Amino acid sequence: MTEQTTHRHFIIYKPYGVLSQFGSNDSKQQSKRFLGMLYDFPEGIMPIGRLDEKSEGLLLLTTDGKMSDFVNSQKVEKEYYALVNGAITEVEIECLKAGVEIGFEGRKYQTKPCKVFKLDKDPNLPERSKKIRDARHGPTSWISIILNEGKFRQVRKMTSAVGFPTLRLVRVRVGDMHLNNLQVGDVVEVQTFF
Repeated sequence: MTEQTTHRHFIIYKPYGVLSQFGSNDSKQQSKRFLGMLYDFPEGIMPIGRLDEKSEGLLLLTTDGKMSDFVNSQKVEKEYYALVNGAITEVEIECLKAGVEIGFEGRKYQTKPCKVFKLDKDPNLPERSKKIRDARHGPTSWISIILNEGKFRQVRKMTSAVGFPTLRLVRVRVGDMHLNNLQVGDVVEVQTFF
């Protein structure tokens, strides 16, 4: 008879400048900040998907590899709010929706169709620790991008492909899990994700 393992699950608001991993012996990474600095996580914990160092927002962590595989499969939507450089128009939004060509692992990759829309007003997000350029440098736009895939730095590459580089990127939702009122660096243990 096998003993059933009790898995643990966490949602966190990953801050800007923190890597989505747990430490490194690499001397080049000694000055980097890792997830383990936010909380005393249990052994075997892993992030489900990643947010790059300059991205922030909702990150799910689990000790359950099957849960990780399920979320990383293309069945679970991930929603991002991206602040882009410039006044984006419906033309570029339609291009993003249809899919754009980006570079991935040294090859060209066509992103899958996705949901994209311009936000009517700035989202109510905590201020970022590192200042973002202000309106004196020209207009900016907030957009929502909802993907079922997640290639490395995909959202940033997509907005750049249509001429609107991302200035700030925040993941606000994974499936039914929302950032809600979490503040930067908050860690909450949950019973399950779905």
